[in-house]
Amino acid sequence: ANSQSGAKASANLYSLVETAKANGLNPYDYLKRLFEALPNAQRIEDYDALLPWNISKGE
Repeated sequence: ANSQSGAKASANLYSLVETAKANGLNPYDYLKRLFEALPNAQRIEDYDALLPWNISKGE
């Protein structure tokens, strides 16, 4: 990260990866699913459903 905002962006991404791993998910598969679903999320429940601990390992 060459800037403070770049460092924050990296930290956010690393946090997503580590939280996915802590919840037994493959980080690549989780991020792919997350980035595909986020544009369609409209309600708080839509975002909540995308949290790593709300996704089944087999999905």
